[in-house]
Amino acid sequence: MDMAQIDQVRRFNRTVTERVGVLHDHYLGRDRPIGEARLLWEIGEQGQDVRRLRERLGLDSGYVSRLLRALESDGLVTLEPHPEDRRVRTVRLTDAGRAERATLDRRSDELAGSLLEPLNATQRTRLVAAMAEVDRLLTAATVTVDAVDPDHPDAQHCLRSYFTELQERFETGFDPARSLLPDAGELRPPHGLFLVARLHGEPVGCAGLKLPPTAPAEIKRMWVAPHTRGLGLARRFLAELETRAAEHGRDVLRLDTNKALDAAIGLYHSFGFREVAAFNDEPYAHHWFEKRIGEG
Repeated sequence: MDMAQIDQVRRFNRTVTERVGVLHDHYLGRDRPIGEARLLWEIGEQGQDVRRLRERLGLDSGYVSRLLRALESDGLVTLEPHPEDRRVRTVRLTDAGRAERATLDRRSDELAGSLLEPLNATQRTRLVAAMAEVDRLLTAATVTVDAVDPDHPDAQHCLRSYFTELQERFETGFDPARSLLPDAGELRPPHGLFLVARLHGEPVGCAGLKLPPTAPAEIKRMWVAPHTRGLGLARRFLAELETRAAEHGRDVLRLDTNKALDAAIGLYHSFGFREVAAFNDEPYAHHWFEKRIGEG
């Protein structure tokens, strides 16, 4: 990795943490550190499952427990066990907690204004645009991609969402019973694999790879949640599946797609796939693609 890039990231981190005031225990002039303030924002009006809160923020369970105890001691939150599973706890804001969050919101707005106020109009536009780009890229870097069993709940969530989207986008609708869907065994080692992407613990995409013994490797059921498109996740899936296929000694990677998925078609072309003659009788396919891999 380029050390100049590492140095720039570290300089950026130092500047931001100093400028937004997270280096002391009185964030935004309140008697609490930024960790407690962030929890108040994340809990929200409807409350939050504590486990989900940990996943959302990527924090250690012990640390979250300490923060919640401090907020509870100050009368800002209440913790309630789930009526059907006492191991699951829900945290909710009290009236005092909502008032504290409103104060934090007001002071956070003031801090944001203080960052922009010294700049002229052009500089403000540049800074806000740069922040949006940094936010997008940091979000992309937060996404994790893991191989899971295709029957895993997160995998099933993604597949259901994928089929629902196809039903809406295809001219003929989409019936999974008519499609050449691989069964779960075809997407488990050693016959294949299934990847799930997660953002803050929530499944936001999936992609499968078939590794049949007498045919080229084939990508199946690649989907990215609409709210995470633009983060480069589809391209990340393609790169990961190509690497996995090459590791299994494959030199050809295939996929098929529907004409309605124009963005996907453009992605496949840009990723080095070329259109070929139909290699299956998938009723929903209009385009078939192939790429030579594992060379050089």
